[in-house]
Amino acid sequence: MDPHPSNCFILSGLSLYFEDGHDDLDDFGFDDYGSECDGIRITAFLDAGQDNLTPLGRLEKYAFSENVFNRQIVARGLLDVLREFSDNENDFISVMETVARMSEDGEPTVRAELMEQVPNIAMFLHESRPNFPAAFSRYLVPIVVRYLTDPNNQVRKTSQAALLVLLEQGLISKADMETKVCPVLLDLTEPSSDDDYKIEAVAIMCKVVTMLSKDTVEHLLLPRFCDLCSDARLFQVRKVCAANFGEFCSIVGQEATEKLLMAKFFDLCSDSLWGIRKACAECFMMVSNSTSPEVRRAKLSPLFISLISDQSRWVRQAAFQSLGRFISTFANPSSTGLHFREDGALLELPRCTLDGSSYSVTYFSNCSLNSLNCSNITGCHTERTIAHTPPNQDGRATPSPEHVSTADGEDMHNFDDNHASVPGGLQGGYTRTVSNSNGRPMTTNNTKNTKEKEQTDENFNSFNYWRSPLPDISGELEMLSYNCPNSMSSHGKSTSDQIQKVLDCLQPHMDDPDVQAQVQVLSAALKAAQLDSPADDSPTDDSPTEPQLEVMPESTSEESTSEEGPSEESPSEESTSNVIPQQLLDQYLSMTDPARAQTVDTEIAKHCAFSLPGVALTLGRQNWHCLKDTYETLATDVQWKVRRTLAFSIHELAVILGDQLTAADLVPIFNGFLKDLDEVRIGVLKHLYDFLKLLHAEKRREYLYQLQEFMVTDNSRNWRFRYELAEQLILIIELYSHYDVYDYLRQIALTLCSDKVSEVRWISYKLVVEILQKLYACGADDLGLNFINELTVRFCHCPKWVGRQAFAFICQAIVEEDCMPMEQFSQHLLPSLLSLSSDPVANVRVLVAKALRQSVMEKAYFKEPGCAYSDELEETVMALQSDKDRDVRFFASLDPNKGLMDTAPLI
Repeated sequence: MDPHPSNCFILSGLSLYFEDGHDDLDDFGFDDYGSECDGIRITAFLDAGQDNLTPLGRLEKYAFSENVFNRQIVARGLLDVLREFSDNENDFISVMETVARMSEDGEPTVRAELMEQVPNIAMFLHESRPNFPAAFSRYLVPIVVRYLTDPNNQVRKTSQAALLVLLEQGLISKADMETKVCPVLLDLTEPSSDDDYKIEAVAIMCKVVTMLSKDTVEHLLLPRFCDLCSDARLFQVRKVCAANFGEFCSIVGQEATEKLLMAKFFDLCSDSLWGIRKACAECFMMVSNSTSPEVRRAKLSPLFISLISDQSRWVRQAAFQSLGRFISTFANPSSTGLHFREDGALLELPRCTLDGSSYSVTYFSNCSLNSLNCSNITGCHTERTIAHTPPNQDGRATPSPEHVSTADGEDMHNFDDNHASVPGGLQGGYTRTVSNSNGRPMTTNNTKNTKEKEQTDENFNSFNYWRSPLPDISGELEMLSYNCPNSMSSHGKSTSDQIQKVLDCLQPHMDDPDVQAQVQVLSAALKAAQLDSPADDSPTDDSPTEPQLEVMPESTSEESTSEEGPSEESPSEESTSNVIPQQLLDQYLSMTDPARAQTVDTEIAKHCAFSLPGVALTLGRQNWHCLKDTYETLATDVQWKVRRTLAFSIHELAVILGDQLTAADLVPIFNGFLKDLDEVRIGVLKHLYDFLKLLHAEKRREYLYQLQEFMVTDNSRNWRFRYELAEQLILIIELYSHYDVYDYLRQIALTLCSDKVSEVRWISYKLVVEILQKLYACGADDLGLNFINELTVRFCHCPKWVGRQAFAFICQAIVEEDCMPMEQFSQHLLPSLLSLSSDPVANVRVLVAKALRQSVMEKAYFKEPGCAYSDELEETVMALQSDKDRDVRFFASLDPNKGLMDTAPLI
């Protein structure tokens, strides 16, 4: 019988032995470990054995063993192997050469194991080898690049992931990227490349582009990216390009975006597959931020309108979610007087320093939108925009907008893309032309449309397989497509007739919600074309000629009339009114229309609420009247998620609107949120200080009486609500006089100090210290003394040990924060603190020892000769140093100059 069987199973008292052919395992170095041992030392095979080989020789033996398992183990342990040989340069080179040879292993699992270790090996070399760049470039980069074309899918995926990690860590040099990585990606994305390789390469190229320099992207990858955007054979390639289009634009900048990428973006936005158009809608903000104001207004605005009226519900849904963010790219700090700091804070600019050149958002001339036609818009509200983030960023202080999860397969709802010929003409031709062609406002008659939608809601079904095919109106649409701006201005009557023909063709199909969306945009265009038609008694060529970007000249409103009647504004005055195109504002304000929730997105109101501060910032406080009704509608929405979204951003909106509008329009809504559900109140509470500081002192003082209401919650177990209240009160203290702090905040603080949850109690102790500091800083020593006496009675003499422990913590914090003169501290608080040194509970004595040794005795006051309390302090600390509890002894003996240890586990 073999004395060293490879495997042994004991079953019902019978020993069954069998040979499995893995005789090398004994020599491999794992003979001392059981099969279920978790502590196997991977590099055990390097230990001296019966073969009399050197460690490098044993590495060679197992790295190229005929046993696949041996080679896998070596690949898995390469990092530890390198650590073993890192001290000797020659041995290190030998190991790296062995790694290079192992990378050619014919077994895919070995190659995959090796590639998984490459990022770890690279980090180790970077930290420990002075010649890291040379070694990494010579040995490891070629392996990563070669595996990008490996025939095994698992190996390719592993190499792609490793490449991204190496780029994120900055471990691959620019030279290697340009000479080794990018050429491979370009080869894999050739038209003749294998489909699977090509799709993977496009995805990896779009990911690495964010980690490369502008020059590298522009000279090496941008031309190929433009070709891939037009790949007619593989929709997966176009979809990846569309999803990452914004990243390319943001990297290559405005000039390359407008010169090379804009035409490709237009093509992708009119792609036959809805998933690609949806991806374009989602990245629209990033693309817009990379263009000039002229291009944004003249080209991107009508393009976006085509997406927001798309035949596919999923595209419309994504477009509405991006609408507010797109509008925010029109913001101009020199007009709004506000800008975002690097940390995301919204600040008001001094009038004398308004200079658009210092901001990274897109700018226009000084604008006023007082005459925007808002009076005819019903059911208003914004889509989700980034409220706390600069318009040219994609979100830092606030979460990014939520996108509806849909299937990736392009065949899903493909009937939306194929059932009619309307989309091609309507999207690609009509909407671009109307928005570019005239200078009149495009106001949608939402009242009529809302009524029509309400009548068809009950018939709506997103899977309308049996609906009648729509009429072919491509002939009529061709007459509307790609007209130059001046042509429509000079032939307004003809254009109106053509649009009316299209509307007439669509009327029999008004029971279809997709057609309704088309009709809404066409109706707005018809009105715009009619307004643009010259009067019969005036020559058509006398009107002043404006640049093509002039899409939305000022319309007549109540603000533009006087006692003498309507007054005409000069062309220069008209140009200053173009903050955002009217069609975008119309669509945004329509997001609170109940019909939108049925035909677009059930959470469209939430997206509208999310983006409202960004839209308000873009319009400016002088145009708040355009959004006021929308905001009030959202604030009373039946969905608490909508109200919660507003509650979390009301403080930012207050900064945008200023104190007068805030007091008039936001304070009533703020008061309503205070009485709402806890899910809504928490939004107000988290930014309570930020909102209150914007109010006048008189108005702010009214909320002192309501702060106590935050102590009552729908669920008493919601302790985080009370924790947030304590944190906000610490900030709010500075907004009120010491009398108000003593009369109102003091009692709330003491109540929170007795909370059942320790986290709430400990943050409340800090609140107590801040209140005491406020009293003494304002010279209210009498109130401070009263508060100290109350703290002593409530905590020092508390029958529960947690209260007495809290007193020691408060005393230490008072000393460390210099809340009061040490003379008064020694007189009113120190005797009580010293009395707790003999407390029967060790956890109390621990904090007393910590307070005395680390804080009190380190104060210069107690070190002065003749200090009345120095002797008593020394005696107390010495007694604690010999305490029966070891934790007490430790903190009583700890050197104050050493790092303070956390005593939270003792609390």
